[in-house]
Amino acid sequence: MRVLFWFRKDLRLDDNTGLSEAVRDADGEVVPFYSSEPAILRRDDMAATRVRFALESIADLADTVAKAGSRLALDHGDANETVARAARAAEADAVYWNDEYEPSLRTRDDAVEGTLRAAGFGVRRFHDRLLAPPGAVLTRSGTPFTVFTPFQRASLSLPAARPIPAVRTLASHALPSIPLATLDELGFSTTQTRWPGGARAAHARLDQFVRERLIDYVIGRDRPDRDASSRLSADLKFGTLSARTVASAVADAAAADRRLNAPAEKYLSELRWRDFFSHVMFHHPHCERGAFRPEYDGIDWAGDERHLDAWQSGHTGYPIVDAGMRELVATGFMHNRLRMIVASFLTKDLLLDWRAGERHFMRHLVDGDLAANNGGWQWAAGTGTDAQPWFRIFNPELQGQRCDPDGTYVRRWVPELKDVPARLIHRTGAAHETAPEYPAPIVDHAVQRAQALAMYRRAVPRSSPAAG
Repeated sequence: MRVLFWFRKDLRLDDNTGLSEAVRDADGEVVPFYSSEPAILRRDDMAATRVRFALESIADLADTVAKAGSRLALDHGDANETVARAARAAEADAVYWNDEYEPSLRTRDDAVEGTLRAAGFGVRRFHDRLLAPPGAVLTRSGTPFTVFTPFQRASLSLPAARPIPAVRTLASHALPSIPLATLDELGFSTTQTRWPGGARAAHARLDQFVRERLIDYVIGRDRPDRDASSRLSADLKFGTLSARTVASAVADAAAADRRLNAPAEKYLSELRWRDFFSHVMFHHPHCERGAFRPEYDGIDWAGDERHLDAWQSGHTGYPIVDAGMRELVATGFMHNRLRMIVASFLTKDLLLDWRAGERHFMRHLVDGDLAANNGGWQWAAGTGTDAQPWFRIFNPELQGQRCDPDGTYVRRWVPELKDVPARLIHRTGAAHETAPEYPAPIVDHAVQRAQALAMYRRAVPRSSPAAG
């Protein structure tokens, strides 16, 4: 038996479910294949930094494949054509791959499977991207969870999956292949900070996180002025690390050092949030383009569209918001606490549609993932799965004081405020008064908060903040 393995967002040889099953079934006669797709690269929310990360990860995968005695075959075009063409050229009996869960990618994969089966090829598809695949975590009545806390409780009852040993040998082949494109050749360019792609860089980041930063995760995870986050989100997005490998490394570290129990538990909870948002998107595909709660599609966003530019460029007059937005544009990354703060600010201070923020994030994030980004934005906007929805409104002044008390993070990204003392840096309007080159607040939080509550009540009159 000979198998074509179709790599997608699983760019690694270690702990790769579908690849390992292919090697077992075909006794090593597995031809590795990757195809880029014009339709995906042409998306108007495609970030150059993500394309660069993917190219570096594919190059790293190709090196690892070569060490396994094979060659990564590359193609470019519609998957319905390239995969079948590669299967024929490889003289494969079957094509294996790990499933994706985004609505459009599920449609694509179903179409590719139909084409392959009609041509006489076998197809096997596997779950690999998450700790628990969609359908594995359900309520007692057999329905998907729509609130995170009970989802997490149910997830804890599942056995922890351990990583699968790395594949060491793949088949030699004469499959035609195109050269790996450069960022320029694909029509992209970026000045954003480079985020090294590939499984080797991913494992180095994981090792550093577990050894140096995990111990401070409980406190540090909400402090962008500290380097306590894992920085593994892009690796999980592109599959240069598996979620199982990350979870196992964290759990093993906690088992060896009791001081790591609480931070490990908290970090594993964040991995389950990733699962949760993927499950929500899988079971409720309408939320890709509209509110998870359809009644919130009736919100009449009352903000001034001119404020969107100020938010995107980091010139709102609220230092913690502006620092987060400038970090995003400069680096392709933003700390998770800041993502919540700036999302709340766009929707509930500027009264602008969450979809504008979601799109802006996807155009800049190196870790931009449809389910996670959409889920986070809808959570912040109050249109999603949160048990306490629209009446949660972050106060940007208080958030800045709590997560960046000395102003270290703000000064790093808003240099106009380098000389503003910590006691003033987050106080509304004080930064502008102390450093006039920094803008005055473009809105009054107290006024906007009241308008936001009224705006949401008009859309969903039966909802009441008393429930919170």
